[in-house]
Amino acid sequence: MTDDTVAAQYLEPVCAAAGVAAGDAIVFASGEQSKTLATCEEIYSGLLERAVARDALLLALGGGVVGDMAGFVAATYLRGVAFAQLPTTLLAQVDSAVGGKTAVNHPLGKNMIGAFYQPECVVADLDALKTLPAQHFTAALAEIIKYGLITDAGFFAWLEENLDALVRHEEQALVHAVHRSCEIKAGVVAQDEFEQSGLRALLNLGHTFGHALETHLGYGHWLHGEAVGCGLALAARLSARCGLIGAADVARIVTLLERAGLPTAVPAGTDAAAVLEAMRRDKKNLGARRRFVLLKSIGSAFISDDVAADDVAQVLAR
Repeated sequence: MTDDTVAAQYLEPVCAAAGVAAGDAIVFASGEQSKTLATCEEIYSGLLERAVARDALLLALGGGVVGDMAGFVAATYLRGVAFAQLPTTLLAQVDSAVGGKTAVNHPLGKNMIGAFYQPECVVADLDALKTLPAQHFTAALAEIIKYGLITDAGFFAWLEENLDALVRHEEQALVHAVHRSCEIKAGVVAQDEFEQSGLRALLNLGHTFGHALETHLGYGHWLHGEAVGCGLALAARLSARCGLIGAADVARIVTLLERAGLPTAVPAGTDAAAVLEAMRRDKKNLGARRRFVLLKSIGSAFISDDVAADDVAQVLAR
């Protein structure tokens, strides 16, 4: 299973390696706009037409959209078939392919319909990044930066020192960034796979803002990583407004995001009230209380449901 962009690059060699005819692959249009139940229904039809049985292994070849949908389809087709992640984007390699979250979008919210379902394995080939558009590489840096912010101040400092090498795709820097990102995420997920203790929710730093902005602005206005990058800056400013971190830490965070080429403020004219309404539907909320991941310091994050709506609105209006 793949999208038409990735298929043009990698479908034939992967099918040949897997012993699958390229004509048996299920290919759909690339982009976040395809991440819907309607696309999943087309995929289910493709699997049923091919008489795919429960002992099959579904190969998810592509970025986050492909991986999220393939995982959701695998979790629900015949009540569950095995799948493997073959992430071809940096964002998928460091984030969405690891941890077992699967989902599709709904017009009222991102990733609102899904399941926890672990892949048999994840195969991240860094050579696939050579064909990745520069904007998609840049967007993925937001998730890498996030890992340093939530749990590893040393990794954040390493990124400050090595960001230029990472942007130049220098192999040693890239290997370390991908490996450490996966290590941090896998470590968090192993302690709270189904988000029961709240620990896994730390991985959502910047995502409450980011997902709400994606919903409000429309999928495709920003890449997911770009929305998360803006969300990280907003989460840092909200943390400072709540008296948790100082201006110097906010400046370090915003500076690193800007060096990476990520947005750090909402687009002019954004309706703060509409973004707040999108946040109200965030699946991390408890009842009517909005939950945010905030920073105690760089390298230390926590969950709070005690954030005033006015503080959020002020941060959005900045």
